[in-house]
Amino acid sequence: MTLNGFLLIVISVSFSAFGQTAFKIGVDRITLPNAASMVDKLLGFASSPFVLLGLSLYGIGTVFWLLALRQMDLSLAYPFVALSFIIVFMIGVFGFGEPVNPTKITGLAVIILGMIILSRA
Repeated sequence: MTLNGFLLIVISVSFSAFGQTAFKIGVDRITLPNAASMVDKLLGFASSPFVLLGLSLYGIGTVFWLLALRQMDLSLAYPFVALSFIIVFMIGVFGFGEPVNPTKITGLAVIILGMIILSRA
C-alpha cells in the first residue's frame, strides 16, 4: 500500500465519518410526531441542513474512495473502511458524550488489530 493510497482512504473514510456525525445531528434536531407517516419523516430528513450536509460529505468521500481504488486492490483497501468505526467512536465519545466501556474498547482493539494484519498481507 502506498502512502498516497492510504491518505486517500483516510480522507474518504473521514468524510464518511463526519457525514455520519452530520446525520446524527440532523435527525436529533428534527421534531416529528410519533404518528408521522414515512413520507413525513422522509420530508423532514430531506429538509434538514445537517442531513443534507451529511449526504454531501458522503459524496465527497466517495470521490476520494474512487481515487484510492484506482491505486490499489479492493481487497486491500476495503478493510480500511473500518477506520470509520474508530473515527465515529471518538466523535461519539468526545463530541456527544457517549459512554465508553470495556466491550467497546475491546471491539476497537480487534478492529485495529485486523487492519494491521490486513495491511501487511
